[in-house]
Amino acid sequence: MNIKETIKKVMPAVVSIVISKSLEAIEKEIPPEVLPFLPYGHPHLDIPEEEIDAHGMVKIGGGSGFVVDPNGIILTNKHVVVDPNAEYTVIANNDKKYKAEVLARDPVDDVAILKISGKNLPIVELGESGHLELGEQVLAIGNALGIFKNTVSVGIISGLSRSIRAATAPMVAPQELRGLIQTDAAINPGNSGGPLVTLDGKAIGINAAIVFGAQNLGFAIPINYAKRDLGDLKQFGRIKRPLLGVRYLTIDENMKARMKLSTDHGAMVFGQQPHTPGVIPGSPAHKAGLKEKDIILECDSTPITDRHTIQDILEEKEVGDILNFKLLRGKKMLNVKVRLTERK
Repeated sequence: MNIKETIKKVMPAVVSIVISKSLEAIEKEIPPEVLPFLPYGHPHLDIPEEEIDAHGMVKIGGGSGFVVDPNGIILTNKHVVVDPNAEYTVIANNDKKYKAEVLARDPVDDVAILKISGKNLPIVELGESGHLELGEQVLAIGNALGIFKNTVSVGIISGLSRSIRAATAPMVAPQELRGLIQTDAAINPGNSGGPLVTLDGKAIGINAAIVFGAQNLGFAIPINYAKRDLGDLKQFGRIKRPLLGVRYLTIDENMKARMKLSTDHGAMVFGQQPHTPGVIPGSPAHKAGLKEKDIILECDSTPITDRHTIQDILEEKEVGDILNFKLLRGKKMLNVKVRLTERK
């Protein structure tokens, strides 16, 4: 298909997601000292009446999504629907509005699954993100800036298996997102959750992140992550992700020199903030005897490096799998088996 045919095929299934909260809930979340005060001493948020709907709800944000099942299953980013106290409204391509239910949020990857009450809805077919090649032409579709509905940008796949640190929600510490698809197709705030599609009209990613201050640098969550989550939801009624239970720093040459380590690879078990231990109490790692400052050198005979991290390994594992770790504890080499449990 050419670009125009691809757009005609995909666009009907791309939706806008409106995030709303009651005025009362918003006022409770904002520290009183940053609000103007009424004569009686009650904090009051001065929002124009036209911004408040008939139910007292205020739009506080938005994003994009796309229908993947004709019975109303929608994929988007977790960071678009991260607030459990907000209400979410889906606006279809034909401007019809639906109240959305959040069925699941992936605890690791930036993926969420919604449900609306529609029937026989147009869908975006899911492609395969495991065999992409650099230079493939792609389209990013979404609700750019929350204003420009049905925005389409064209580019190529310019990188694979990228990792970035990004804040997936306001007031949330940045987290590492790995395995991402890099594209030079323009992705803007509001595009988040929309599909990244190839010219055959199949989604190979979910638009997720941009790098502020850079040009032509956009990132998408591989669609295979979402396909796994959809499979879990269908089989178990929830997303099942494995838990190891360690916080760690991935070792490279710089870290080796700075900390005077005996190895240039591996993952050092390390709590990076006060009151956040390197080994989570009660976790599989804790039960297996892992300790702070242990260095995990290998998993199943494969070295741990900055290109093949523990997170990368966990992406390929399931609840109940056993990991065989080779550890360095001080000067002593150990072999440890860890059985993964379900992340809650």
